[in-house]
Amino acid sequence: MSTTTLEKTQTEPAPAARPRRRSRRRGESGPLGTVLLHGGLVIASLIALAPVAWLFFLSLGPDKDDYLHPGKIAGKLTFSNYSFVLQHTAFFDWFKSTMIVALGTTLIGVFVAATTGYAVSRMRFPGYKSLMWVLLLTQAFPIAILIVPMYEIFSELGLIDTYWSLIVINCTTAVPYSAWLLKGYFDTIPFEIDEAGRVDGLSPFGTFFRLILPLARPGLAVAAFYNFITAVGEVAFATTFLLDDSKYTFAVGLQTFVSQHDAQWNYMAATAVLIAIPVSVFFYLVQKNLVTGLTAGGTKG
Repeated sequence: MSTTTLEKTQTEPAPAARPRRRSRRRGESGPLGTVLLHGGLVIASLIALAPVAWLFFLSLGPDKDDYLHPGKIAGKLTFSNYSFVLQHTAFFDWFKSTMIVALGTTLIGVFVAATTGYAVSRMRFPGYKSLMWVLLLTQAFPIAILIVPMYEIFSELGLIDTYWSLIVINCTTAVPYSAWLLKGYFDTIPFEIDEAGRVDGLSPFGTFFRLILPLARPGLAVAAFYNFITAVGEVAFATTFLLDDSKYTFAVGLQTFVSQHDAQWNYMAATAVLIAIPVSVFFYLVQKNLVTGLTAGGTKG
């Protein structure tokens, strides 16, 4: 009898193993959360792209008053506004001036901001904390009250109607923020790297240029992009300090389409679209490092 029982036990199939329910990891969203997240990103993207698409659409209208009746533009789309801007205006002079000012501001501004941020991050000299707060305080002054004293200073130095005046002015605007940004990024780089450089016989400048700057590339990319767009979009000082129309930047050149009683909105829209091209190219060159640079600087104060 025991043999029969043993045989029955051996022939009975083993119960099928139940599939283990996958546990959700911490921070992982469910299907509904994923749908809501992607839906929100799509809506945010559409909101961000809508003004650009609308500007491009208006630039295809042949008449200056087409923005009042946008529904009629679809039946008469044309690129004549672009050909007029490129052939019958000083667009390429504006482009040259803008690139000189923007690239000059970027190179000088990033260099000054990087050295300042590194010095405050690594060195403990009298007033190093006050220095950063003074830089932050300079951002509190509105541009309107700075134009007159700046104009007098540059007039005495003979810098009116020169690119140097705009480069210096743009640096005073962009460097404080860039210095704070890079200081926070340098704080995330271990001090052991500086010590290793000194052990290898590098000077403080050698350590900075050969070891620290390559590691700070994402932060430098963010600072460079900020300096670049600040110089491209600056209007008030460029309008005041540039007198020769051949030295106008894009921001000042756009104002030539506006008179006391009239505004050529179709040409302004076409020019604005063309202005976005060099900015987009610069963004493409640095975009790989932008996300890392924007987030890393806030991990350590």
